[in-house]
Amino acid sequence: MKIGFNLLLWTPQLQEDQFQLLTDLKGAGYDGVELPIFSADVEHYKKVGEALRDNGLRSTAVTVIPDEAHSPCSPEASHRAASVDYLKSIVDSCHAAGTEILMGPFHQPLGVFSGNGPTETEWNHAAEVHRQVAEYAQQAGVKIVIEWLNRFECYFITTMQQGAEYAALVNHPNFTTMFDTFHANIEEKHPAESLRKYIKSVGHVHISENDRGTPGTGNAEIRQSIAVLKELDYKGWLTIEAFGRSLPELAAATRVWRDLFPAPEEVYTKGIAYIRECLG
Repeated sequence: MKIGFNLLLWTPQLQEDQFQLLTDLKGAGYDGVELPIFSADVEHYKKVGEALRDNGLRSTAVTVIPDEAHSPCSPEASHRAASVDYLKSIVDSCHAAGTEILMGPFHQPLGVFSGNGPTETEWNHAAEVHRQVAEYAQQAGVKIVIEWLNRFECYFITTMQQGAEYAALVNHPNFTTMFDTFHANIEEKHPAESLRKYIKSVGHVHISENDRGTPGTGNAEIRQSIAVLKELDYKGWLTIEAFGRSLPELAAATRVWRDLFPAPEEVYTKGIAYIRECLG
């Protein structure tokens, strides 16, 4: 298994004056980082890719749907077409950086609710969008992984079972779902066992504590989930995702209203130590 760290703890877009973060994370023992890519910029991500290679790091990436005008599940065909174009442009930036996986909740705009669960029509609309993107990304060497979220952040996919069922609906070899210990802590009665049941659909894993703080300091089933992954010979990423208050817009989006750790250094040093302990 490879251990990564999501850069959203510091920034919504890694800038050149932040490249020291890559050196710090490599020094802490990480195999790679997760890049937030919320807007396409191929030339910028070529520079990011060079910095990653200079530091001996690999990368995954995360993106979201910016608004309803780019929603894959929209009833408007023009919105769905815009979603395809947007996600393809993000894939291009991933390719420029040498990124292996593009993951995220890019099935609907975050925090938008219909008042009901997803409809069959919405799933079919989104699946057609994601099928096209998965095919395009396959040619670029980028794997597509959809992220399900808890019911307070979205309505489209909110459980491990739904994530697996949606991946089956898309039915493309370059498209899987993921497991996140934070969301599973909210939605799954037995998080580690839900991971075991649907492991064949899992292409990426987020290690995130129940309060979004330092892994190993709360009650999310991180140790139990890693034990399942070891037992079932999972070979992918274990990427730490934590959020602080340094970015007000992101803090508001992730509902972080208090300090969850004394400093980011605690999260990435103690977090990787805890994962290694769990790996045994």
